[in-house]
Amino acid sequence: MIARRTLIAAAAIAGVAPALAKPRAEIWKFDSLKRIGGLTPRIEGAPKLIDSPLGKAVLFDGVRDRLLIPRHPLAGTPRFTFEALFRPDGGAFEQRWFHLESGDGSASTAKDGQRMLFEIRTEGSEWWLDTFLLGPGYRAPLIDAAKRWPVGRWHHVAQSYDGRVYRAFVNGVEQARAELAFVSQAPGVASVGMRMNAVNPFNGAVRSAAFTRGVALEPERYVLQVPR
Repeated sequence: MIARRTLIAAAAIAGVAPALAKPRAEIWKFDSLKRIGGLTPRIEGAPKLIDSPLGKAVLFDGVRDRLLIPRHPLAGTPRFTFEALFRPDGGAFEQRWFHLESGDGSASTAKDGQRMLFEIRTEGSEWWLDTFLLGPGYRAPLIDAAKRWPVGRWHHVAQSYDGRVYRAFVNGVEQARAELAFVSQAPGVASVGMRMNAVNPFNGAVRSAAFTRGVALEPERYVLQVPR
């Protein structure tokens, strides 16, 4: 009887485990300027490694600092969740701080137009999120200037696509959504700290990013912890 109960309990645990388990994701920690996500970044300007309540992070000066990383972690997947922990410190109105681009990032490959972006808009002591998808047959910015957050604090941002709906979140709160026919993007590169073509630099810090392939995660299942 004890053995039978043990088997039943084990089966029950096995049945619920997939629903409770954290999804597998590629995680980039910005705790080094030598290796990020197992890759060697190309450094432009003079980004600095700093201490933060979340651990080591990379600080960008909002002028010339950025990191170029030779990988597009969400290439080839039809569904995804893209998360990041960052601290915007104010400054210029338009800042494009995390750019995934298909191709090698040159002008000749950028014309094919496959990219994913985290951007922000800032005004005084507040900022709001702007996410963007561009690819074959789709062009989707998500932005709501009425949903604002304080600068100088750590925030979790996410964008996801579930096969039908593209959504954007700040600290687990949905900011905007749109239906679109997303097409998987080709392999490529990443620019952190400004847009791939070296405009709209970011003033603030980045702690980490997580890339989950094949699933649009709900906030309670995020890979990165939302700051409280």
